[in-house]
Amino acid sequence: MATLIENEELRNRTRVFADRNDAGRQLAEMLRDIAKPDTLVLAIPSGGVPVGLEIAEALGLDLDLVLVRKVQIPWNTEAGFGAVNMDSDLFINEHLLSLLKLSSDQVERQVKMTMATIEKRNRTFRQNKPFPDITGRPVILVDDGLASGYTMRAAIAYIRKRKPGAITVAVPTGSAATVKMLLREVDSICCLNIRESYPYAVASAYRNWHDLEDEDVLELINKNK
Repeated sequence: MATLIENEELRNRTRVFADRNDAGRQLAEMLRDIAKPDTLVLAIPSGGVPVGLEIAEALGLDLDLVLVRKVQIPWNTEAGFGAVNMDSDLFINEHLLSLLKLSSDQVERQVKMTMATIEKRNRTFRQNKPFPDITGRPVILVDDGLASGYTMRAAIAYIRKRKPGAITVAVPTGSAATVKMLLREVDSICCLNIRESYPYAVASAYRNWHDLEDEDVLELINKNK
C-alpha cells in the first residue's frame, strides 16, 4: 500500500485553509522532502490549478494540466455519477447510477458532453499541445480535494498508462474512505485534512471558497507563464 502523508492536527477539522492558494503553499511544505527536481506537477482543472501553481512555484517544478471531468447528472450539474479522462476512459459510480435510473442513451449523452468539454479545455488551456513524456518521471497529481474520488481515479488511469516513475496524489483535503481507496492505486498520497464525517464536502475545508470558471483558470495559467 502507498505511503500516506497527513497533518494529524488537521484531521476531522473544517475551515482549516484560508483559500486554495493557502492550501497549496501548505501542501508544498509537506511535499518538499519527497519531490525530486524532475518531478512534474499535474493539476486538475478547475480547482486544482491554483493549488498546483502554488506547489510548482514553491518547489521550482514544472507544471502542466491533466484534463479529467465528472460526468454530470442531467438535472443537477453540480453532481456527477462518474468521471472521464482524455483517453475517454470512463469510471462510473455504479451504485449511484442504479439509483438515478438513467437510460443508456442518457448516460451516453452525458459522457459525450463531458468529452466535448475536455476537448474544449484542451484547446483553451493547453493549446492542444502533446502531453509531456513522463516515462520514468515522478509526477504529483493535484486537486483541491477528494470527495468521491472518481475524477482522481480517471486522472490516475490516464497517467499510469504513460508509465511515470511514481505517482503522488496531493490534495489539501479528502474523505477518509476515498483516501483509503486511492492508496491502492498510487505510490503516495499527501492529504493534509482527512475527514471521516459523512456527508463530506471539499468546500468545508476552506474559509473562502468559490467555484472557478474556465476564464478564471485561463487567467491563472496566463499569469504564471
